[in-house]
Amino acid sequence: MIAKSDIEAARSRIAPFIRFTPIFNVVIPTPSGPLSVTLKLENLQVTGSFKPRGAFNSLLQIAGEHVIALSGGNHGLAVAHAAKVLGKKAVIFVPKSAAATKVEAMKLTGAEIRQVGDVPADVFQAAEALVRETGWPLVHPYDQEPTLAGQGTLGLELLEQAPQVGRWLLAVGGGGFPAAVALAMAGESEVIPIEPEGCPGLFEAQKAGHPVTVKAEGVARNSLGAPSIGVLPWEILKDRVCPTVLVSDVAILEAQAWLWRETRILAEPGGVTALAALLSGAWIPDEECPIGGVICGGNADSLPV
Repeated sequence: MIAKSDIEAARSRIAPFIRFTPIFNVVIPTPSGPLSVTLKLENLQVTGSFKPRGAFNSLLQIAGEHVIALSGGNHGLAVAHAAKVLGKKAVIFVPKSAAATKVEAMKLTGAEIRQVGDVPADVFQAAEALVRETGWPLVHPYDQEPTLAGQGTLGLELLEQAPQVGRWLLAVGGGGFPAAVALAMAGESEVIPIEPEGCPGLFEAQKAGHPVTVKAEGVARNSLGAPSIGVLPWEILKDRVCPTVLVSDVAILEAQAWLWRETRILAEPGGVTALAALLSGAWIPDEECPIGGVICGGNADSLPV
């Protein structure tokens, strides 16, 4: 299990390579009335998502020349970028359905891109096979300690930039992102986990009491469609967060369109999942408390309509 000290060390380690992304205050129209919300714009991070935090923290601690990554897109792009910056060679596995924007950006880094299967589970199998064949290290998107320590640096920034926010809504894929942020916050602010209905890894784990294999469907599956919640994230999240809130594809697409229309901030579907919970009324604050949400990815293939 990682500790907050690991996250603080990661912050110092990766500081030369990432951006300190801004926050943005906006009033959004919820079914219960207007709500003032603080948004953390991690879509403005290097490569367009929070993933370089974990990628750089991982690669900076790997001595060898080669690395392997598996991803729905954003983690692969982050590892490809980090490998280029640090002079390493990366092989990135992504599904055939990965967003063209992300795949093209990966190719520009010089990484070797292998597109296999249609869902993240297919990608996991192919990447793990290459690890067994070559012995090269796998940089996991959410179930390794260096990845989580890097992602947790975002939580430290949230506490510094908006200490008044008592609840942060975060999207869940494999779970490393909300788990690491929850650790970094150490109870100073609450993490509210939000998942698409088509990618309910944490929701189903909370029902079963342990990680279970789930479907990976819907508009956000390329970024949030993990085969299951990660083992390490689950150990962190199971006693630290409330029941997961599920949002529909319709709500996600409406949130993406609203954000672009009202603020000219571009995000991918997975990146607005937390916002979708507020706009749709899937999550309603039950008490007076400043609310925040993380826009965690901006690699959209096209402008929302």
